[in-house]
Amino acid sequence: MAIGTKELAPAELDTFEDQRLVEELRKAKEELFNLRFQSATGQLESHGRIRAVKRDIARLYTVIRERELGIRATPAPVEAPAKKASKAKAKKAEEADAPKEEAE
Repeated sequence: MAIGTKELAPAELDTFEDQRLVEELRKAKEELFNLRFQSATGQLESHGRIRAVKRDIARLYTVIRERELGIRATPAPVEAPAKKASKAKAKKAEEADAPKEEAE
């Protein structure tokens, strides 16, 4: 995260998948812990950074909650291009899972 939270702008958070939001939240909480520790030991140089990180955390929680409530749309999952062998395996597995009708 850059100072000033340029990376975590609300418009950019809309493009993140849920898993990435949780990961960003974890990193922000870890950074806040480290900043508080530095503050307690007198090693903190940028006190404004604590405020910026707290705002990042609040912004992330807001986006996650809005998605839960259906206020904010979740981005469509991007599928990686599948190989031909993978498609064939998926089709075989699909056929094996489908119930077979017995001829009487």
